[in-house]
Amino acid sequence: MSEEKKKEFYAKLKSQLQDTSLWPSEYLYKFIVPTNAKEIKQIELIFDNLGAVITTKKSKNGKYTSVSINVQMKDPDAVIEKYKEVGREVKGVISL
Repeated sequence: MSEEKKKEFYAKLKSQLQDTSLWPSEYLYKFIVPTNAKEIKQIELIFDNLGAVITTKKSKNGKYTSVSINVQMKDPDAVIEKYKEVGREVKGVISL
């Protein structure tokens, strides 16, 4: 995704988050990563010390793992910053 597309995506997401939730609020992140303990651990570390509830589920063939994270976030900017951090730190991640 180009930088311009990313900016548009995050601006739209921020607007939607502001319109649909009162902050601070619980937010559910969903990521898909290649099944690899290192990548999953990296996601867990990014959300460490936030009181996040993290669940993982392997795909039918075991090639990918879905990681769901339910966590209290203070505002839309904090939500977006975590998406950006995961994108930078975790190889092969898909954000849903």
